[in-house]
Amino acid sequence: MQDFLSRVKTALTGGADTPLVLLGNFEVEDQWAEGEAGLPRTGFRSSAAVVNRMDEFAVLLAGAGDHVVLKAAPDEAYLAHLDELGVALPGVLTVAGNDPEQTVTRDALADPALLATLGELAGRGAMLSPHGTSVLEEELAQRSGLPLASPPAALCKAVNSKIYSRRAADDAGLRQVAGWTADTLAELESAVEEARSLLTFGRRVVVKDAFGVSGKGIAVIENGERLDRLHGMIRRRAAKSGDDRVSLLIEEWVDKRADLNYQFTVARDGSVHFDFVKEAITEGGVHKGHRIPAGLDERQTGEVEKSARVLGERLAADGFHGVVGVDAMVDPDGRLYPVIEINARNNMSTYQVRMQETFIADGQVALARQYPLRLSRRLPYERLRRVLDGLLLAGPGGSGLLVNNFATVNAGAREERGGSFDGRLYGLLLADNQDRLTVLDTEIAGRLAAETEGSAR
Repeated sequence: MQDFLSRVKTALTGGADTPLVLLGNFEVEDQWAEGEAGLPRTGFRSSAAVVNRMDEFAVLLAGAGDHVVLKAAPDEAYLAHLDELGVALPGVLTVAGNDPEQTVTRDALADPALLATLGELAGRGAMLSPHGTSVLEEELAQRSGLPLASPPAALCKAVNSKIYSRRAADDAGLRQVAGWTADTLAELESAVEEARSLLTFGRRVVVKDAFGVSGKGIAVIENGERLDRLHGMIRRRAAKSGDDRVSLLIEEWVDKRADLNYQFTVARDGSVHFDFVKEAITEGGVHKGHRIPAGLDERQTGEVEKSARVLGERLAADGFHGVVGVDAMVDPDGRLYPVIEINARNNMSTYQVRMQETFIADGQVALARQYPLRLSRRLPYERLRRVLDGLLLAGPGGSGLLVNNFATVNAGAREERGGSFDGRLYGLLLADNQDRLTVLDTEIAGRLAAETEGSAR
């Protein structure tokens, strides 16, 4: 049986031995949303520096014969620790100029020497495998001569629209919450009227951008007055621009017992392979981690696998190949809603699989987790290792934390202006049972909190 990376390579390129150049261009949805009329946006925009350093996740997805393109070199002590654990690491290419507010793709496009290096890798049979493919990654492939392993940008954008997700689920007959899509103002008018009838009976609705991500581009509506205000803002914007197109959907807000994320891979030949299902941990619509295993019963698991198969067949028929993640949920009565949205790109859970295969023993449980940090100075990995002494994973089958992205810890630091900054530590926490997992998680969070307080002094 092929391991995950070999299977993905075969699906993407037709061969398990094809060398890949991985690109962690997270929140590619921002690029897909260019020119789309979604929800009205406020003028405030938080810093993208931490999100852009999520590019380091690609290091633990790639294999020894692959390369990753990063905004900056990983901490040497972090790489040394991974080497101690026996992790086969890829080659690392870094951009010449790291603009914290730009994606790794934009930085790479501005680096002629890197483009030349990518061209040399193309000559050795390598292919470019982005987190998700937009026109920017397509441009990178064209300018470097490194062929894309993914479908073209236009197709990737089309199948990643939440409108596509809803229509694909409708066509497949999969259970969905009540909802309506809108490509035009006229369709939005109809959707608003339908939604108002739900609000009249005390229910809530949610309005979503077709390309929203990480809690952005979503509005929960509890009364008709707010719905009308939002609708009025959209109409005024359309009147000002002279364009009646929109990219929105409205759905009923349904209570849930659990969020899920499942993944399948669509090969170039149209075959579909179910990869896994995990329980997703979310907060305010923002992804925070995963619980492994998902804790579903046999019936629910069967429904998930069936949904993956029919959605994969639909995506293959539309010309897509590659990794597909689907957000789903279980309601308080145990009913599965198998399609909240389709993400036909790498997902956070994608970057955990190679480490799961390497380190999780049969019967163990795991928690993919992010720990928020507030620091007044950079935290080197050597220091982190001392802070978490005795709590870091020592090898396969053990208990402890495996850090799978360290770059996000210090991404917000700015030497030129000083002051405190926010960071995140991402890791995969392993244990033999749930109780031990909870104890480890609590201890890690406590030590990191103490370090944060010490940093502030």
